[in-house]
Amino acid sequence: MSSDSLTGRTIAFLVATEGIEQVELTGPWDAVERAGATPLLLSTEAGEVQAFNHLDRGDTFAVDKVVGDVSVGEFDGLVLPGGVPNGDALRMSEPAVGFVRDFMESGKPVAAICHAIWSLVEADVVRGRELTSWPSLQTDVRNAGGSWVDREVVVDGNLVTSRKPDDLPAFNREFMTLLATSG
Repeated sequence: MSSDSLTGRTIAFLVATEGIEQVELTGPWDAVERAGATPLLLSTEAGEVQAFNHLDRGDTFAVDKVVGDVSVGEFDGLVLPGGVPNGDALRMSEPAVGFVRDFMESGKPVAAICHAIWSLVEADVVRGRELTSWPSLQTDVRNAGGSWVDREVVVDGNLVTSRKPDDLPAFNREFMTLLATSG
């Protein structure tokens, strides 16, 4: 993807206040920047968020905007990084779940990896869709009406999903392709 193919586009990255899998935030963030788009970090609260490298504390990142203060119309795409505590906290945030639901309904590109799928399940937007996630979430996906598959990346309409950090190259590639072809 050329370094200016997405110039002028703004991509939301939605996370909770802690427990974000750092590489699942920074990998797609770097891909978005390399493509010329502007990433913005949204969270459930203002301030900083705490990322982790699996179970070890990682870096902190400054929040650009609180999810309850923005609308889908301000963004061209949405990335939902994983991390068990992150995914669990996001699905308990009404503003976050509403934002995810509205984004999915808008038809704009959405990318979710690992435990971020919980937000999609909670938003009730996986029914009739094929997706992947960390394997422990497959029952949640099926109970929500989705079809879970074990593949490094799945694209179903406006949704890109992956299982884990090792899948990031395919995840980033497919999300960048979806962004480049979306209106």
